[in-house]
Amino acid sequence: MNDDSSIVRLAASIRETAARMRPGDRLPSSRELVRTHGVSPVTVSRALGRLAAEGRVIIRPGSGTYVAPAVPRPDDAADLSWQTVALGDRVVDDAAVSGLLTPPPEGVVPLTGGYLPAALLPERALSAAASRAARRPGVWETPPLNGLAELRGWFAREAGGGVTAADVLVAAGGQAALTHAFRALAAPGTAVLVETPTYPGALAAARAAGLRATAVPVDRDGVRPELLAEAFAVTGARIFYCQPTLHNPTGATLPPDRRHQVLAIARAAGAFVVEDDYARYLTTSPAPPPLVALDPHGTVVHVNSLTKPLSAGMRVAGVVARGPAALRLRASQVVESFFVPRLLQETALELVGSPAWPRHLAALGAELAARRTALVTELTVHLPAVDVHLVPRGGLHLWLRLPPGTGEDAVVEAARRAGVTVSPGRVYHPAEPPGPRIRVTHSAAAHVAELSEGVRRLAAALGVPPEYGRNGPRGEIAAGQPPVSAP
Repeated sequence: MNDDSSIVRLAASIRETAARMRPGDRLPSSRELVRTHGVSPVTVSRALGRLAAEGRVIIRPGSGTYVAPAVPRPDDAADLSWQTVALGDRVVDDAAVSGLLTPPPEGVVPLTGGYLPAALLPERALSAAASRAARRPGVWETPPLNGLAELRGWFAREAGGGVTAADVLVAAGGQAALTHAFRALAAPGTAVLVETPTYPGALAAARAAGLRATAVPVDRDGVRPELLAEAFAVTGARIFYCQPTLHNPTGATLPPDRRHQVLAIARAAGAFVVEDDYARYLTTSPAPPPLVALDPHGTVVHVNSLTKPLSAGMRVAGVVARGPAALRLRASQVVESFFVPRLLQETALELVGSPAWPRHLAALGAELAARRTALVTELTVHLPAVDVHLVPRGGLHLWLRLPPGTGEDAVVEAARRAGVTVSPGRVYHPAEPPGPRIRVTHSAAAHVAELSEGVRRLAAALGVPPEYGRNGPRGEIAAGQPPVSAP
């Protein structure tokens, strides 16, 4: 008798027997199978091993062989396609935001991202503040729904002007604050004006709220007031979202005269200005007063977050709003998430009230300035054909214009293959971008040496020979055929 055919026949017989039994039932013993089928113990062992590999039986040495639990066939897999109809076409696109939040793979230099690396985090100060906060009376109790009074008072003083603690709502970070603002201040289907380019997270939040983002161009001084007025007139929008200080991604800071113009235009249009003051503590020189400090009429909804200067985990922001808008914002937060955990608020309060806070800001400002200078220098040396929009007075990013005809997506992909990540410019625009751009970040790298290596890898991705970048005349690359072109 052929051993292989005996194993096949025996396995088929046991398979049929198991099919008539319930999962967990004990199959005949090996001795019974030898006697019943007239085969050797080796044949029985191999047949059972084959069935165990198929997932039909479970062999328990010293106990016996048992029928395995039924394994669903592919035809029996859950059919989730019905959800496509139920959900409709209201898609929330998180691709751009997720790309900025996802840590790079091991060995890849990050020239993108919006949070501080471990080397720049005030971990000791944060830990000490959290330890003190945890010992505060009532720290595990429900906080006031609009936030701790002392923390709201601190945010009010930071805003300046006539802002009081009663005007402040403590939110779970700047992104949550923007989401609440877009939902509370405008009806789905209406327009919201945004600077172009602008922060992708704001675009995503506006679209998730059902709003139509309409672009208003910027220059080296920020949004252009005459185009803002025209956009209000054409669209009938009731919100303008902006970042007047160290605009992301361009780095522009709106000068005082334009700040007054923006407020006058918004008031004339009967519209709100949502002021994202994310970089208030990332400046290397004094910034102009925030828009909210110039506004006695409740036009401005001001967002000041502690996340950027401290840690991605410090999801605490102060939102300044007045009148019915404040009530709607508070209601939006209460309905969605109740409140910001008291322990986190107490930790923030402990930190900003300690001597560690000004020391950290001073050290952070010096380090970011050094990194910005290093990044500009490396770009000048290794990528002379790439144009820096402007060198900002602080912040985390540089906005770069690629040589004409360069394929933006091709550059981003080539950079990824070369071991460096950059942000594609298109995700910063609510409509078609005016040309190939990328955003590079000097804050995400572990140290300046890694920052320099990232620029070298980016130059390699663009096809710039190392010796050319250092010695060649500026502009020669732009005059020739771009090394990375659109498909």
